[in-house]
Amino acid sequence: MTGLGKVTEAKLEADRARAKLLDSVHEIENHALALKDRLTPRRIMGGIVDGAKHKGADLAEDAVDAVRARPIAATGVVAAIALFLAREPLIDLAGKLVGGKGDKKAKNEAKPAPRRSRKPAAKKPETTKEGLK
Repeated sequence: MTGLGKVTEAKLEADRARAKLLDSVHEIENHALALKDRLTPRRIMGGIVDGAKHKGADLAEDAVDAVRARPIAATGVVAAIALFLAREPLIDLAGKLVGGKGDKKAKNEAKPAPRRSRKPAAKKPETTKEGLK
């Protein structure tokens, strides 16, 4: 081979290496764009919401199974929660049924507080030095 053949062969080898490098760069760029698309806030929140939906459905299904397995216990728990949440009205109702003494809140609200006068109170004569003489 002559010197010209070696130069041509080196150019071809350089062109192949450049093409291979550009293919690798394009492949990395495509992977980066795909990763950027997967890491958008909308995509992340969509994944979180979907996961929460599936987890909620699983929990609801487990709760239904538990209620089917023990309906009396589940009814007791629901009744206890309802009584806890409605304790104030139930106490007031029990007070009215017993004799009206349990409704302290209504009595306090019906009777207005006494008004204070804005003038200072006058001193009584027996508490002053003159009244003691």
